[in-house]
Amino acid sequence: MSTHPPHATAKTPGMTPARQRALDILTQAGRPVGAYEMIDLMADADGKRPAPVSVYRALAFLLDHGLAHRLESRNAFVVCGHSHGAEEPVVFLICEQCGEVKEATSAGLARELAALTAEAGFNARTRVVEIAGRCARCAGA
Repeated sequence: MSTHPPHATAKTPGMTPARQRALDILTQAGRPVGAYEMIDLMADADGKRPAPVSVYRALAFLLDHGLAHRLESRNAFVVCGHSHGAEEPVVFLICEQCGEVKEATSAGLARELAALTAEAGFNARTRVVEIAGRCARCAGA
């Protein structure tokens, strides 16, 4: 499991100030952030409330470029915790108590999922697994 800082910078081609601001908010939050909370956080920062469509476009850019992930179960976004290939499966370990989200990848899981989808004749677009439970800190409390 890796917790390296995100690999996104303003040097990413097409990174606009709004996209960078969305990335900065996700990075600083260190937790899942919903789109409407993102709007509120952007409004708090500069006093102007961005249109929802512009925030969704910024988030879509971050998703498309592997800079962030969407947690389906939370309808929220998190910064990508480490560099990994777009084809690699991502496992999110989500603490139901404190909300911490850890991102992990596994070569073994990648092989198993590739075999499973190939056997089914299925062409997977995403390979995301969300596991809810309690993190080590909350489980030990």
